[in-house]
Amino acid sequence: MAQLTARIATSETAARVMPRMQGAHPLLTIGYGSRSIDEFVAEIERSGADYLVDVRSAPYSRYKPEFTKDALAGRLDLAGIPYVFMGRELGGRPENRDHYRPDGKVDYEKRRLDEGFQSGIRALEAGWESGDRIVLMCSEGRPQDCHRAKLVAQELAAIRVPVAHIDERGAMRSHREVMASLSDGQEPLFGMSAQIAASRKHYRVA
Repeated sequence: MAQLTARIATSETAARVMPRMQGAHPLLTIGYGSRSIDEFVAEIERSGADYLVDVRSAPYSRYKPEFTKDALAGRLDLAGIPYVFMGRELGGRPENRDHYRPDGKVDYEKRRLDEGFQSGIRALEAGWESGDRIVLMCSEGRPQDCHRAKLVAQELAAIRVPVAHIDERGAMRSHREVMASLSDGQEPLFGMSAQIAASRKHYRVA
């Protein structure tokens, strides 16, 4: 089985078209939130992950240094789980100022159309189609509060890659359930509601 990191590095490979796998396991997401590092790694181990993909734009934590990029990668290595950083491609705080609204929130419609973002999505798609068990991680414990659900998972769902979320209590929730919680029970689309179309936080003025 080809390494996920090789697929990410080679755009031609990441972009290839492969048959859909009927009944395949979903791609998962999780946020560390209030979890300890041991609790977090235990959740990843229970998921059967082949790769942990970090989609934080800034993979550092002042309050939880054990979740900084190098420390986390080292801890996961002890558990036999490869760590892959994709915050540049799939992070929720892009460097491109054009991806921000005047109020400082990230415009998810603009972000998802970025070629770097789409390259990251294609890499995840290729990994899932080859049978890799992939878990995406960010910092927010609740998936509905995080771009991993509202942006990354939403784009994956749009291309029929199944996604489920490990929530802050360790429960498994479908992507549809998480998104419905943001839209009064209605199945959302990009641009359907302000909660889905932009980041929850204000970061900078475009």
